[in-house]
Amino acid sequence: MERRVVITGMGAITPIGNNIAEFWDGLKNGKNGINFITRFDTAESKVKCAGEVKGFDPATVVDKKEVKRNDLFSIYAMAAADEAVKMSGINLDEIDRERLGVIIGSGIGGLCTIEEQATKMATKGMSRIAPMFIPMAISNMAAGNVAIRFGAKGTCLDVVTACASSSHSIGEAFRSIKHGYTDYIIAGGSEASVCKLGIGGFAALKALSTSEDPDRASTPFDKERGGFVMGEGAGILFMETLESAKARGAEIIAEIVGYGSTCDAYHITAPASEGAARAMKAAMAEAGIDKTEVGYINAHGTSTPANDSTETKAIKEAFGDHAYNLNISSTKSMTGHLLGATGAVEAIASILALKNGIIPPTIGYKVPDEECDLNYTVNEAVKRDIKYALSNTLGFGGHNGVLCLKKWEE
Repeated sequence: MERRVVITGMGAITPIGNNIAEFWDGLKNGKNGINFITRFDTAESKVKCAGEVKGFDPATVVDKKEVKRNDLFSIYAMAAADEAVKMSGINLDEIDRERLGVIIGSGIGGLCTIEEQATKMATKGMSRIAPMFIPMAISNMAAGNVAIRFGAKGTCLDVVTACASSSHSIGEAFRSIKHGYTDYIIAGGSEASVCKLGIGGFAALKALSTSEDPDRASTPFDKERGGFVMGEGAGILFMETLESAKARGAEIIAEIVGYGSTCDAYHITAPASEGAARAMKAAMAEAGIDKTEVGYINAHGTSTPANDSTETKAIKEAFGDHAYNLNISSTKSMTGHLLGATGAVEAIASILALKNGIIPPTIGYKVPDEECDLNYTVNEAVKRDIKYALSNTLGFGGHNGVLCLKKWEE
């Protein structure tokens, strides 16, 4: 028997807030979390801006010894998971922890640790590589650390599908609970790649914005958009069956009702509209809803020329004339692109929009693009009572992940 899956806890570390309350306050008020890079000297870089997490103290999550033994992406994941589990109100001592899983994706893992240790090896020799280099660098360690933290002995996975990683993580968690393989899952994504290697690598691809104006660096759907802005952080959901949530009297935040996962099978970096459209259709089909029931799409909306026009086309292919009735926004205009964490953070943004009846805006928008002619909810949030929302995520390699979320109603 298929089971209904609900969300009872959320946690977020983002460029516009280090918990859910701060994140939502930033979203609804159109706060720009993008500014000049402080992590390294950008004198040699054409890229000057990023969405850095601000005011975060890793020592509040793990002790000082463990700070040195974990990459920041793992620490972000643990911090967001702490908030999600606490919000859920669950007493983990009262459940079978073999039925508690963790699925947390990261597109790159400990990239800044890789940069640091490779530099050390090149300048000081192989013998100077840190003993904990590999455990710090490998991308599964966000999931592993969270599982250890909460004694989660069920499925423990790291989904790696580039920028779609955490949407796929949540989608696979949904299916695992829905079909009875697991009862509870801590799911989402984490990334911390604001370093010379991360910025330099994407800059070499000509993928990043070179704007020196933080207010015009990430401008999704704007005709003058010139590339994405790298962000960092983590988004985590606590997911469980409706039956278990009701039995323990938990506050239910939202329900996940559909998941679409497709591949473009087209190009390693360029998107194709057909694959994304199929993913949106698949998510709605699993939810058992008509396209006219969807009121909001949190778009992938990276602010690259190819993505935004292609995604606009995909939305039209999936929704037909109803595409023009949707509120669409790209919260990357505020946070930047959190790579493997972006899907989870944007799923949380979609859940908050459903819960509060407020559509977060696409900020920094000035110049309309004739190829991007939908309602992108520009510059200011709008009130709209919506029942269903889609969260779109498209990754290099042609990976598409779409989540269909439902406002909680008894």
